[in-house]
Amino acid sequence: MSPFRLRATLLAAALTLSLSLGKASAAESASYTAYFQGKYLTALKLAEAEAAQGSKEAYTLMGEIYSEGLGVAIDLNKAADAYAKAADLGDPNAQFSLGTMVAEGRGMKKNPRLAADLFEKAAQSGHASAQYNLALVYLSGNGRPVSEEKAAEWMQKAAEQGHANAEYDLGAFYQFGRGLPIDKAKAAEWTGKAAEAGLSDAQVEYGVMLFKGEGIPVDEAKAAKLFQLAAEQGNPVAQNRLARLYANGVVVKVDPVQAAKWHLLAREAGVSDFSLDIVLAKLTKEEREQAEQAAEDWRNGRLGKD
Repeated sequence: MSPFRLRATLLAAALTLSLSLGKASAAESASYTAYFQGKYLTALKLAEAEAAQGSKEAYTLMGEIYSEGLGVAIDLNKAADAYAKAADLGDPNAQFSLGTMVAEGRGMKKNPRLAADLFEKAAQSGHASAQYNLALVYLSGNGRPVSEEKAAEWMQKAAEQGHANAEYDLGAFYQFGRGLPIDKAKAAEWTGKAAEAGLSDAQVEYGVMLFKGEGIPVDEAKAAKLFQLAAEQGNPVAQNRLARLYANGVVVKVDPVQAAKWHLLAREAGVSDFSLDIVLAKLTKEEREQAEQAAEDWRNGRLGKD
């Protein structure tokens, strides 16, 4: 399965993007001020009063509080009702959030077409995540007829706003010629932007491009750094790539213990590699213990961050 087709199957995950409440709203209403201060019950009461005066942003805030259970029990019916009122008043955040609920059947009956309608309304208002989801809708044909051209159009809009997943997928559109002409340089450009944004899959893919010189000049040192960054984020493919670098002394010094450490982590996550199994088998007992301890220290460090 190609990286593009794999990413295209992630529609359900993409539709669970959380609501992004603009910080500008905090300066404009008491309810948002209380919300950003973590005073959720106060924010809810203030939002109810503001909503009664016709504030669409207040309805959106109420939907967020009920959908996330902030200071109150989760109540998807109340969340959907609040989002619907805000959506009818034209709030793109509410249209987007209601769209995710309708797409998943949370708090209401699943309706892919209605979800697509809501995403489109929010997308036309410039909502980047809605633009991204609408692109995926056109790609999957779930709520709209399949159209790679329209998918590419909306993906471009979201990517141009700095949406990391859109940047990554737009790179794939150019790489594989889906809805756009194949353009290896643009594929590298957009994949690179997603990598710079910290998306680990993009870091791996851009690293591969840098190693191969696909659409960009070869830069093995930068590629190795990207593999390291993605590996530290827990990306098993990056961990495998990094293990190979250490095993073969490419860019970095040969280090069988580091190679084994990253191989153990990658293999644990399901990425097997016979050549690295051989490296592991050749370690001394002391080296094997060091590698296993290094892997354990990495796991513990990850738990501490989480």
